Amino acid sequence: MDIFRWPRPRPARGRWQRPRGLMNPHTHPDEMPTSTRTPVSKTESTARLVPTRRLTDLPTYVFAWLDELKAEARAAGADLIDLGMGNPDQPTPKPIIDAIAAAYADPRTHGYPPFRGTEQFRQSAAGFMRRRFGVELDAAREVLCVSGAKEGIAQATIAFADENTVSLVPDIYYPVHARATGLVGGRTHLMALRADRGFLPDFREIPSGVLRSARLMVLNYPHNPTGAVAPLEFFRDAVALCRERGILLISDLAYSELTFDGITAPSALQVPGAKDVVIEFHSFSKTFNMAGSRIGFAAGGRELIDALHAVRTNMGYGTPAPIQAGAAYALDHIRELERPVVARYAERRDAVVDGFRSLGWAAEPPHATMFVWLPIPAGFGAQEWTRHVIDRAGVVVTPGNAFGPGGERFFRVSLIADPLVLGKAIDRLRAAGIGWLDTCS
Repeated sequence: MDIFRWPRPRPARGRWQRPRGLMNPHTHPDEMPTSTRTPVSKTESTARLVPTRRLTDLPTYVFAWLDELKAEARAAGADLIDLGMGNPDQPTPKPIIDAIAAAYADPRTHGYPPFRGTEQFRQSAAGFMRRRFGVELDAAREVLCVSGAKEGIAQATIAFADENTVSLVPDIYYPVHARATGLVGGRTHLMALRADRGFLPDFREIPSGVLRSARLMVLNYPHNPTGAVAPLEFFRDAVALCRERGILLISDLAYSELTFDGITAPSALQVPGAKDVVIEFHSFSKTFNMAGSRIGFAAGGRELIDALHAVRTNMGYGTPAPIQAGAAYALDHIRELERPVVARYAERRDAVVDGFRSLGWAAEPPHATMFVWLPIPAGFGAQEWTRHVIDRAGVVVTPGNAFGPGGERFFRVSLIADPLVLGKAIDRLRAAGIGWLDTCS
């Protein structure tokens, strides 16, 4: 679950404690009203432990706000239908579980895993990239096992961004895409995404002064939360710009296999010369319902992968070898394993789109991901709309501003329930009088 938590303070001679009732969990203690500060005993030192501004200057994490809102509603007796989080509701397929169990039965898998990943896993990842995208990779040097794409993206940011650099990120983004830059002290330039452009940024709009300091660009297509799919020509333009300016392109391809209507998502690495500037991240969380297993892989040129590898070796060891064995099985059998998953999400997408159309939305079915992205009726802000829907109908949706300022006029519905439950959610909205023409009045 995407919930931001403060680090728990360690006992010390002097310490800062978060005051109860503090609305913004990211407020620096120096910015608190004097009346809200926790008094320090005269017998204790006046020294206090405080998080760095790199942490406290981050904007409020909206998913934490949503979690608190749900807790309040449940405490008041509400029976919620939660379509807010992107956590798959189905189990990991049994053949993958069997492969994990078989590997764990071998005592040789009980030690620390290899830093780059097991040879079996890296070979399977390279084979998948060759079969699916026609991309040839050296499994030994151009593939790296990561403990989930989210963690890998943060570590790639550590490797290439600092307080002197700018990261180029769409203004509708999965949180780690922008927040990781803030945590290393860097600056973020937001590229506008608009519905009339298919939620693709226009690189020509980036100011030249920003480009001079840019060292990182993050793209995520198929796109969470909008469901947009970028054509290969878009990646050609992105790679050309990054090669010209010396910018690392992080391509988050977590939803590459969750596409519908005959649409096939491309890889940035299909562009000639992309290995010089691209690290691409692949995930097992959604395609194989392995969100709890925390595994993914990074692919790219060996120098870029070496830099990511260097960060990872300084921070930990990686995903357990038995999980890698299960993930290798998944990649080797992806076609048979992904079909029911994709079919299930397509059915749910259609149920949600048809349901909101019946409530007055001019909803278009997304071509990818496990989400439906919809505009908010006039008169509401993103979080105000979410609270309104929870209070009136007991249905949880995610406010669009959880994904950056570009999402303020939208909300996201996650396809994490079967069509019967999704239909029940639509019925609740209709019974509560909630529709496209709903207003604050």
